[in-house]
Amino acid sequence: MTAATVSTTGSLLSGKPLRALAALILIVNGLFPALWILLTSFKTEAELTQKPITWLPHAPTLRNYLQAFSDQPLLTFLFNSFMVALLSTLLTLFISVLAAYALARLNLRFRDLIMSLIIAVSTFPLVTLLVPLFETMRALGLLNTWTALILPYTVLSLPVCTLVLTSFFESIPRDLENAAMVDGCTRLGALFRIVVPLSAPGLFTAGILAFVNSWDEFLLALSFNSNPALRTLPVGIQLYQGEFAFPWPVISAALVVGIVPVAILIVIFQERVVSGLTAGGLKG
Repeated sequence: MTAATVSTTGSLLSGKPLRALAALILIVNGLFPALWILLTSFKTEAELTQKPITWLPHAPTLRNYLQAFSDQPLLTFLFNSFMVALLSTLLTLFISVLAAYALARLNLRFRDLIMSLIIAVSTFPLVTLLVPLFETMRALGLLNTWTALILPYTVLSLPVCTLVLTSFFESIPRDLENAAMVDGCTRLGALFRIVVPLSAPGLFTAGILAFVNSWDEFLLALSFNSNPALRTLPVGIQLYQGEFAFPWPVISAALVVGIVPVAILIVIFQERVVSGLTAGGLKG
């Protein structure tokens, strides 16, 4: 293969057509399932099962949304999910801010080992932690409570949030904290008055990651709560299906209702999340 051929091949692989194709694949892979769920939520059961398949609903209806709220206490599921996700996110941010600051600023003897352990812990499959977590919650008498979900969700979100904030804290000049401590701030005062406000994009990034992780979680929510009044949205949605019936239009409507809050949250804070994911690697 000549140098000219290699150069031509490289230019084709790095050209706009390939990038456009990659972008199209990502868009289809990411948006098509959500779009299909949205369209299904406006179809009737008969239209969904007819052949050939219809992509757009012939007679869009809101009946599935009304049925989603009437068949199951969907508002209760939404409230439980929101409170569990919100409280676990706040607790995660508080702990991860302290942990990340210690890793970024203190001269810890085994810092690299600690960082490696954090990364290793974040790779554990959730199913392997189910039994020990269940036994722990049962021993503490926390089953069928929000706390039984808030504490595990916090632990599961801590590694990634700590890593994100550690990278971001390292990009903030130490001189700002030193100046604040010269003026009378303690180290914690400098952290919460100087470092945390300057780390807003990183905090938003970590918060969104923790919130979405808690909002979508199903396995622990199913295992730790058998009280119908405490069911979260992912567990509640699976109650719409019967033993032999799967009302996909109604289930799709409930899924759309569950997706909308997270989608709105991401759209509102999109710029801060993107800057939070990149700022730590660009500063310093």
